[in-house]
Amino acid sequence: MFRRKPAHYDMANVNVYTAKRLNDMANSLGELAKACTDELSAEQGLTKEDGVAALETAAAMVCAGCNKCFVAPGKEPDNQYYLNYLIRAFEQKGNVDYGDMPRFFLETCKRKDEYMVHLNRNLGRATMNLAWKNRFLESRDAVIVQFKELAVILEEFSHQVEHAMDITPDWEDEVKKAFRRNHIVIEKMLLLEYENHQREAYLTMRTLNGRCVTVKEAAEILENAMEDGEWAVAPDGRNLVTKQLDTIRFVEKGEYRVIYGAAKAVKSGEEVSGDNYTFGQVQPGQVIISLSDGMGSGKAAEEESRQVIELTQRLLEAGFSTRAALKMVNTVLLLTGLSQHPATLDLCCIDLKTGILEAMKLGAAATYILSEKGVELLEAGEVPMGILNPVEPVLLSKKLWDDNRIIMVSDGILDALPADDKELMLKEFISRMPVKNPQDMADRILLFARSFTETAADDMTVLTAGIWKRK
Repeated sequence: MFRRKPAHYDMANVNVYTAKRLNDMANSLGELAKACTDELSAEQGLTKEDGVAALETAAAMVCAGCNKCFVAPGKEPDNQYYLNYLIRAFEQKGNVDYGDMPRFFLETCKRKDEYMVHLNRNLGRATMNLAWKNRFLESRDAVIVQFKELAVILEEFSHQVEHAMDITPDWEDEVKKAFRRNHIVIEKMLLLEYENHQREAYLTMRTLNGRCVTVKEAAEILENAMEDGEWAVAPDGRNLVTKQLDTIRFVEKGEYRVIYGAAKAVKSGEEVSGDNYTFGQVQPGQVIISLSDGMGSGKAAEEESRQVIELTQRLLEAGFSTRAALKMVNTVLLLTGLSQHPATLDLCCIDLKTGILEAMKLGAAATYILSEKGVELLEAGEVPMGILNPVEPVLLSKKLWDDNRIIMVSDGILDALPADDKELMLKEFISRMPVKNPQDMADRILLFARSFTETAADDMTVLTAGIWKRK
């Protein structure tokens, strides 16, 4: 199902068909998103029509044909100005009182108390209907965003499929012979090379004589047969190769490797930290480092930040791009209940083949990149997850080199520093700090932040990572 060099099965035709079908699905989702979009937009407040309806309903309930005042809409041109005044007064105070009504009405109306009750009740209902309408439109817009993001995901995958090169003929004989020498028979195999030169292998194989071989040993056999590059088993596969035929996926490790470190302190008086983090591989040749700071502290903040981290990681593992994953997580948070519980998200994705770092930030503190040239800051806006829709994550890109360090911190670290320019103070400390293993650096940064306060006023978390080129 991938484009390949000539004369090897019929993979090229299947590849073209698959890419076309994925493109068709992406286009369909895009058209569906357009079909759901109309000229409706969220109203910011009550309209003149809402005011007219409230006045007419109150008149119908109370006035019974009385024509002595001009409060009823439509009787005087100047009523348009009065309607605007009435609506703004209700929005500011939550009710209309006698001081907001015309003097002629107050002097002549015999049932003004009853009229005011009905008027406020009807304006209150209009306000409630407006809130529900805006909530509906917000939810509808969120669904439209999902259609658009899914269309983008399918387009990206279609492009990946179309440009993947099947290199099986170049290595088939060598790989099969190498496994045969180790008493393993390969029935079928597929070797792919993607645009970034990352390679992936699917081997359908079984052992001879009833013996078992670990998948790690199988990866070493493949590595020796391919001569260049280091290989590992994909995390979604089996642990053993047995006499039962099975397909196992192998991925090239990439030219870089990453080691992580973490240090944290819980806010004084709390049992758990409101910060959550994760790091590790989510896709072949791609690792992530993510940190989320929940609003406030304690258990509630911990649950909010954990939800953000887990949802983001699952979407990235499923193949979503970093941008699409963050936007979808933000939409999910917007649609969960009436109240909003925003949490920041700091996400770094590293391509182990190229060493390219992509950082996505929503309300997160700056990320520090330590290299031979000094310390560089990657910083973005201050809008947290789940607070606005639509929200556009800020993408920051940086090429990493051998022996570089990445430092991510939560707001609690910066807030503990006494300087006016807290980011600059931490930057200067990092630049003077001995460049050691990531865990030692994380411990040093946390100790530095805690040295300025006897008790932790907020949750503090430091994530560090070091990147090294494979020898």
